[in-house]
Amino acid sequence: MNPVKTRREGAILEVTLDRPKANAIDLATSRIMGEVFRDFRDDPELRVAILTGGGEKFFCPGWDLKAAAEGDAVDGDYGVGGFGGLQELRDMNKPVIAAVNGIACGGGLELAMSADIILAADHATFALPEIRSGTVADAASVKLPKRIPYHIAMELLLTGRWFDAQEAHRWGLVNRIVPSAALMDEAWDMARLLASGPPLVYAAIKEIVRDAEDSKFQDAMNRITRRQLRTVDELYSSEDQLEGARAFAEKRDPVWKGR
Repeated sequence: MNPVKTRREGAILEVTLDRPKANAIDLATSRIMGEVFRDFRDDPELRVAILTGGGEKFFCPGWDLKAAAEGDAVDGDYGVGGFGGLQELRDMNKPVIAAVNGIACGGGLELAMSADIILAADHATFALPEIRSGTVADAASVKLPKRIPYHIAMELLLTGRWFDAQEAHRWGLVNRIVPSAALMDEAWDMARLLASGPPLVYAAIKEIVRDAEDSKFQDAMNRITRRQLRTVDELYSSEDQLEGARAFAEKRDPVWKGR
């Protein structure tokens, strides 16, 4: 049974982590996810991905401890993209939406944070419980203090306590809370909105954000204005750049071609 299911509709790819009972990720599953997201990244016909979990209880609890007990090394080969195939995937310049349909803890929460937009079912819960098993939530330790207030991030990392969707929304960790039954409809509505937008602009936005994360403002601006970022150079030389200007002048909707 394939633990990763995909569904494609037009320019949108839905990816479902479906590995009963809890959607935990072992090395083999991580490698499959990496191949799925790599292929999504490299397919010019695909523009947006949705990531969710199978069932109604778990999005993903992270690392499969049973597999680890049976020999999966915590520092083993996770495949392209690192754990879950997404958080270390290079040049992922397309929007990814996480539809968190239940428990997202440990590496599962880190996986959700690898997306660009997070929608949470109203019953979703979150935690970084690694502290209780004597290990570190490594990716969360890097990302979380940059996403939410420092002291809140440190509390969650140092205590491993659980928090609900309402608190996650209050701190800006999730974009919005959605009734469980409407979660995937909301995710697909968002995906269709993004799929109708300019893919070259999205790519430039994502590369600029990554590049600027640890840069001084003027250094980042210089790389943009000098077209030193690949996606920015492609955008400024593209048909879509001209189409956007023409459509605005002609007071019509633009037709994006991604070139």
